[in-house]
Amino acid sequence: MSKNESTSTSAKILYRPIGMLGGLVSGAIAGVIFKQAWKLLTPQSRSNEAPKALKSDFNLGQVLLAAALQGAIFAFVKALVDRGGARGFQRVFGEWPGN
Repeated sequence: MSKNESTSTSAKILYRPIGMLGGLVSGAIAGVIFKQAWKLLTPQSRSNEAPKALKSDFNLGQVLLAAALQGAIFAFVKALVDRGGARGFQRVFGEWPGN
């Protein structure tokens, strides 16, 4: 689709439930990947639980590192799932759902 072409309103509306489902799926996938990544990064930890902001067992650096890693993984997975969903939508309906 060229930059000058715009997506029809019906395509945007039709894609909305697909996009919402993709968001749920990407969140679940990202959560699993983050937990596994955290376990690999902290094998010496007594608990494999990632630091949370309100847990006093962890220092600020650990909390911020975990938050940054989790955010990066979530953004990466969400972009991958969103892009795949949009490409699939375009193949089926012939129209890109964004723009």
